Amino acid sequence: MRPGGGGGVAPVEVWRARGKRLTRPRRIILDVVRASDAHPSALMVYRQVRRRLPRVSLATVYRNLRMLAAEGVLSERADAAGTRFDGNTAPHDHFTCVACGRIYDVPALAAPRVRARVASRTGFEVLSQRIEFYGRCGACRRAAGPTRARRKPWQDEASRAPRASRT
Repeated sequence: MRPGGGGGVAPVEVWRARGKRLTRPRRIILDVVRASDAHPSALMVYRQVRRRLPRVSLATVYRNLRMLAAEGVLSERADAAGTRFDGNTAPHDHFTCVACGRIYDVPALAAPRVRARVASRTGFEVLSQRIEFYGRCGACRRAAGPTRARRKPWQDEASRAPRASRT
């Protein structure tokens, strides 16, 4: 299991009190997600679970992932590639490498201070926050060499768009 990974499974009695059972497929799905530091998609989890449960369906894996997330045992996060699951339910932020697509856990910033500042400036009641960082991980930086000034995709589009003439 990865460091800082989300704590233990709720005791069987707690699950039963909620009207849930920690079935063998659920336990295996939970083990797969918690053992991964890749923030796997349902398809990635499905491929791992099938090694232990050859007859399990993708729908069963996805349904159980959603249920485990709803119970707070896993966290679910949406990104450009789709829905990913995280076995680390402790407060933390994420860094996504734009080159390889890998998602890394990073320590959470000073959440109470940030929330208090946003609340005082806006009048909002901030219940939670999620901070995402984007860039290149160490391996991708080493493979690609130094960063050069690059145009953003929206800058490229703007430069190709026909300009309105001033007549």
